[in-house]
Amino acid sequence: MICAFTMEITKDTIIGECISEHPETAEVLVGRGLHCVGCFAAGFETLEAGLKMHGKTDKEVEGVIKQLNELIRKTKDK
Repeated sequence: MICAFTMEITKDTIIGECISEHPETAEVLVGRGLHCVGCFAAGFETLEAGLKMHGKTDKEVEGVIKQLNELIRKTKDK
């Protein structure tokens, strides 16, 4: 589970929670091939599971998580 004020997104963050707390992340996820952002699986699937189901490697998963957290930090700074 994530908290917008104290925790970063991790590979264990549920896709739906990520998007609910940080809507700006949806575009990044779709751009990385994770088109299930609006499907039922987003309610229980972790970012890692979703990305791996779409053929991403561990290194690519780490890169997406890093990109999401950087986006959130930039958005908060505005």
